[in-house]
Amino acid sequence: LGVPRELDPPLTSVFSLTVTSEQIEHLHRRFKQLSQDQLTIRKENFDSIPDLEFNPIRGKIVHAFFDKRRNLRQESDGLVDEINFEDFLTIMSYFRPIEMNMDEEQLDRFRKEKLKFLFHMYDSDHDGKITLQEYRNVVEELLSGNPHLEKESARSIADGAMMEAASICVGQMGPDQVYEGITFEDFLKMWQGIDIETKMHVRFLNMETIAHCY
Repeated sequence: LGVPRELDPPLTSVFSLTVTSEQIEHLHRRFKQLSQDQLTIRKENFDSIPDLEFNPIRGKIVHAFFDKRRNLRQESDGLVDEINFEDFLTIMSYFRPIEMNMDEEQLDRFRKEKLKFLFHMYDSDHDGKITLQEYRNVVEELLSGNPHLEKESARSIADGAMMEAASICVGQMGPDQVYEGITFEDFLKMWQGIDIETKMHVRFLNMETIAHCY
């Protein structure tokens, strides 16, 4: 199988040299399926993905595909209305699975790329910190599918998680200290020992599934 005509060599390097042309071909077929054979995908095209339909943070995942600077590596801020196949591959590169032949340096870079993408999903106001309110919003969204959990309980869980993050990142806080939020450096500390490499990936061969983000 050859690389789709739309792809030139620089684009394949963006996606990662460890990805085979067969996998890129598969994603191209998936792109065409989602776009209904159009050259671009819009947000509403993601409505046809069953696994995203009931995902509590579906909105954040879809939003991430259209974020100009932070995820599409463009020079301006904001959102695009539609993405082409090159943009689609750029985003999917954050979800590519781990490769057995990666060395320690590659694994570290691979891990940081995935965590940066996840951090951006939490940091909704793009100020470089995940505030308590942003953390609450994510927790409430994640727990929204549980009919037995009230909003106040979700907020308490978020508050506790934020305080735990503060203790991990800045140590014992004084009674008058206010933790302003989780920076990306803090985020890296929080995820130490957690296997993000395999939890955040794409099932390339499943035409019904785009991405899993836990």
